[in-house]
Amino acid sequence: MNETPQARPEFSKRVVVTSGMPYGNKDLHFGHMGGLIVHADAFARFMRDRIGAENVLFLSGTDCYGSPIVEYHRNAVQSGEFTGNLQDFVTYYHELQKDVLNSFQISMNLFSASGLGESAKIHTQMCGQFFTQLFENKNLKKADSQQFFDAKLGVLLNGRQVLGNCPVRGCKSEKAYADECALGHPYEPKELINPKSTLTGDVPELRSIQNWYLDLEKFKPLYDKWTENIESQKGHRPFVVSGIREFLDAPSVFLKQTEEDLKNFEAVCHLLPPYEKQISKNGIVKIAFQNLVQRDAAEVCLNQNNVRFRAGKTLVPFRLSGNVEWGVPTPALDKSENESAIKSTFWVWPESLWAPISFTAAHLQSQGLPREDWKKWWASVDSKAFQFIGEDNLYFYSIAEMGMFFGSQNGNPQFPVPDGQLQAPHLVVNNHILYFDKKASSSGNIKPPMARELLSHYTADQLRAHFLALGLGVKSVGFKPKPFNPAANANEGDPVLKDGNLLCNAFNKALRTSFSNVQKYFENVIPVGEVSQNILDEAAKTILSYEASMARQASYECMALLDTYIRNINKLLTTVGKAPVIENATDNSIPKEFTQSVIDAFHMIRIATVLLHPIAPTGSELTVQMLNLKNDFFCWDNIFKPIYALMKDPAKHEIQKLESRFDFYPKHPSQF
Repeated sequence: MNETPQARPEFSKRVVVTSGMPYGNKDLHFGHMGGLIVHADAFARFMRDRIGAENVLFLSGTDCYGSPIVEYHRNAVQSGEFTGNLQDFVTYYHELQKDVLNSFQISMNLFSASGLGESAKIHTQMCGQFFTQLFENKNLKKADSQQFFDAKLGVLLNGRQVLGNCPVRGCKSEKAYADECALGHPYEPKELINPKSTLTGDVPELRSIQNWYLDLEKFKPLYDKWTENIESQKGHRPFVVSGIREFLDAPSVFLKQTEEDLKNFEAVCHLLPPYEKQISKNGIVKIAFQNLVQRDAAEVCLNQNNVRFRAGKTLVPFRLSGNVEWGVPTPALDKSENESAIKSTFWVWPESLWAPISFTAAHLQSQGLPREDWKKWWASVDSKAFQFIGEDNLYFYSIAEMGMFFGSQNGNPQFPVPDGQLQAPHLVVNNHILYFDKKASSSGNIKPPMARELLSHYTADQLRAHFLALGLGVKSVGFKPKPFNPAANANEGDPVLKDGNLLCNAFNKALRTSFSNVQKYFENVIPVGEVSQNILDEAAKTILSYEASMARQASYECMALLDTYIRNINKLLTTVGKAPVIENATDNSIPKEFTQSVIDAFHMIRIATVLLHPIAPTGSELTVQMLNLKNDFFCWDNIFKPIYALMKDPAKHEIQKLESRFDFYPKHPSQF
């Protein structure tokens, strides 16, 4: 069949897919897998089928550094749960993470680690090069910052050794650390409300420490152009644009709504730098300034005069360095750093944002290719990076990452980004995957089940299908596995199996019936003939709709399309394709309508199997084996062709015989 003239999405020549980096202090839980990694894997698999595996890289790795890992390791050693050093600690969790990724059929080209092996050496070198480039482009500045100090123990505290309340207006985080809360809101340590040392429980002091910062405010015009570009893209997620724009707001403070605070403000407002006063419909008073310098001056004045307020989100300098010993060393850019007793290391967030570039270089080197070829994947207009992230990390992957990418450009930074400079990644932001109806977190009150625990109740294909059907690109959705629900009614269904049963029941039935028909009536050779036009038309419509949905990373739409399409195969087989009662089948005795239904059913099976491949790879690849075909079956260059185009001699091509009750998409043993 010829392709229809319907407009189809355009894809880059090369694609990089990333899925964040899990911390090296824990195994993967259901949120890692169901909220991000499976979605990224399905898209990477689709792109390999669509543009060729050689043009797609799917990369991630264990995030080995940072204060959370130091704290977890310290507690594990103190409790006797672990006996090795920090490197042993992250190695242990890296291996656990790799194992569960394999169990879920995650097809990364490289799952590495920022602090282990050859990747660590390459990452350290890349960190130094990137940092030096930002410095040479005059986009870094050294500034005094305040760090908490526990006077009882006489030690500087790292970010996770301080707990308090987030100062960002409207934040609902359960935990706030020294300079960011559990929901990813950044702020200065001095702004943290009610700080307490986790080591002693005392209120810590603030000490002045010098660190390197990236000035984000200077890139405001570029952020505006970039955000407008995202908004112009078909199928963009509106909450992503609004989330980014929150940080592009003018430097502001929001006043407390008490009569006393408003009265105190009016008494000192004439002392403030120029500002614009805005009052929302619900009476919230916003005081907006032209720049950060003016807002900082205003905050000093308001504090001195007992005017309570909360800072609004805006473009604040992004910290690149710190002094956590367990980190990637920063290059010494001036003499004072060489002489300093406190050695500077990268803050974990910036180095984890460019870690996928390091992993790209490491992968290429492992394949015998030049390490510098990473630029073909990250700095070429012919390539695009798709970064799958959770909504909590939007600030870092949008504002912080793009600021670093803008700052790395030689000369005057531009948007659109010129060829040869780090291109703007496409952010695929998912809402929260809830545990039943609550947000679960390893560091919160509601603990999430581990991903490997789920495999004691479901197959990987069942879980992948369910996670991809949830529609996290639209809203937060609850994951409600019946085996984990103590209040579940024994007679009610398992919500997780609704999507899995499309494979294990509906498609299994269609496959078994079709294979059995060929085995019984056609000597195990699919009858050769023209596919009915209505079947071709339905297939083409489904293919093009699926392609458009995958191009928007709307996997839930793909699952809905497949649900309808697979059920239509069974309708065909139970109406037109009902097996005839024939004792000695010959070509003359088999009704033509039945033969045509077998031809049509196998065309639909072919299309459904290709479209299911990114979603449920195990069963899809088993189906191809049973068809005695090769994995070029999945190549989209052949997507509109009938199954015979993949056979050397269709009239003699035998498929494999089914054993009794053979399962193409098996159920988990616990489900029987």
